[in-house]
Amino acid sequence: MKISQITFTRFIAAMAIVISHFNKDLFLYKIDYISNLFLRANVGVSYFFILSGFIMIIAYHKKDKIDYLEFYKNRFARIYPLYMLGLLLYFMTRYEMFDWYKLVLYGLGIQSWIPGEAMILNFPGWSISVEFFFYLIFPFLYNYFYAKKNKMIWVFAIGLWLITQVFSNLYPVYGAYEGPHTKSHEFLYYFPFWHLNEFLIGNLAGIFFVRNYKQKNYDRQVIAVFLLILVSLMFVPLFYHNGLMALFFVPAILLISANNGRISKLFSLKPLEYLGEISYGIYITHIPVLYLVREFLKWQEYTFSIDLVFVIYIIVMLFSSAVFYQCIEKPMRDLLRKIHFSKQ
Repeated sequence: MKISQITFTRFIAAMAIVISHFNKDLFLYKIDYISNLFLRANVGVSYFFILSGFIMIIAYHKKDKIDYLEFYKNRFARIYPLYMLGLLLYFMTRYEMFDWYKLVLYGLGIQSWIPGEAMILNFPGWSISVEFFFYLIFPFLYNYFYAKKNKMIWVFAIGLWLITQVFSNLYPVYGAYEGPHTKSHEFLYYFPFWHLNEFLIGNLAGIFFVRNYKQKNYDRQVIAVFLLILVSLMFVPLFYHNGLMALFFVPAILLISANNGRISKLFSLKPLEYLGEISYGIYITHIPVLYLVREFLKWQEYTFSIDLVFVIYIIVMLFSSAVFYQCIEKPMRDLLRKIHFSKQ
């Protein structure tokens, strides 16, 4: 089952994160309330985690059992080449940051488990570290819970979501949170366990979808949910980072996936779908590409306004992400997937 229209939404989330990491002097931050969307754009990572859980079920729901090695190989082929490319691009301008200890943590994808190290090197990689955790446990969850229709996983996932929301909001209140750029911040924001609920909720959304899939025109509902997301981020000062927005993201994913109205037709257009396809490259390389663009402009002694630099950066980033997708991501994925593990 391929859901073309949902792919473009990955691009929207990725671009929100890109803007949030660019520069707070950008014109978008000078507009009241609109600035809140990008100040809270890290919620886009929450969307990625939920969508990842959803897509995993869509991709494997017809299987009776998942082969562990084949699954890990396919996930490795999908994620790792660009993950390491982002690191290599990072070192092109930040070679003085080379450190064997950090390189091992990043290479193994375990940096998010160590508060104080989650944002090392190409820092968007922290979320890929969390994804590695999800991929590690998904075959077990599928084989022993989802495939056997064990309802206990529903109780666990919803319970974990509730516990995570309570913890995330009480942790700062009781004085444990010491502010940005501290170990307590990284524990609250980046520790993989606090994001597990998002992946599991995405899994449950996927199960609900494949069991109740029915195409219908949901354009109005999609617009309504989208507006609720925007209004929440602009006006409601809550802690969104660890899964709270599942309340809106899950309905959005389900409605867009089942929609056959104008929005789906628009999102399914090949150019927009392609932007969604290259969104992983956008996300994992956008920081090193930004550093490279800045270094080039500095070398050429160009003195453009922040807004013009932003336009140049976006053009370069989209072009480079497309090149990475065509020349690295797809070929490496196809090559690695041809490797088969023999069973004794």
